[in-house]
Amino acid sequence: MNIRLSAVEARIIGSLIEKQITTPDQYPLSLNALVNACNQKSNREPLMQLEEAEVRAAVDGLARRHLVMEKSGFVSRVPKYQHIFCNTEFGSLKFTPQETAIVCELLLRGPQTPGELRTRVPRMADLPDAGGVESSLESLASRPEGALVAQLPREVGRRDSRWAQLFEELPDVTAAPAPEPVARAEATPRAASDLAARVEALEAEVAKLREELWQLRQERGA
Repeated sequence: MNIRLSAVEARIIGSLIEKQITTPDQYPLSLNALVNACNQKSNREPLMQLEEAEVRAAVDGLARRHLVMEKSGFVSRVPKYQHIFCNTEFGSLKFTPQETAIVCELLLRGPQTPGELRTRVPRMADLPDAGGVESSLESLASRPEGALVAQLPREVGRRDSRWAQLFEELPDVTAAPAPEPVARAEATPRAASDLAARVEALEAEVAKLREELWQLRQERGA
């Protein structure tokens, strides 16, 4: 897998894939619509505030790499853009609907756990069963041309590991520390001496209580 994207390029590709699936009647996107999609406050992490010039420069770079193309209709003279990143005759990346939705979510929201993806993928693709996300992730991680996703080390405070797309550089994560082995208590001479003294004192206390109890019984018997 030799496609490498910057954070802005990943946001653009993810936004184009998302809008193609969720709002096909408004796709392809004008530059203004693409800027709004990139800066959208829902289904995005982190939030971005990209300027039109920044998006235009990134789109031009993606077009030169044959990942985005301009497509203007006969009715409108406004340039519109569509991705040719996957599932097109122009590229080699072919995904199932579930894989497309997973890749799109990872491009838009960064690393996520399978549980998080299970709640987000259905807005773009049906999940046939509870294990659909895991099986799709495994398929994307074992592609013949190279892994497209990878499982990250489990982070401190997280129960499940997150998965990340490999079109961007992997984020730095702090793995959960391995549990430290329980130290074996080793008796020291001083500790043994203290323990013996405590036992002796307890035995003396018990003997004294027994004597007092015996005397009390004798008095009552008299």
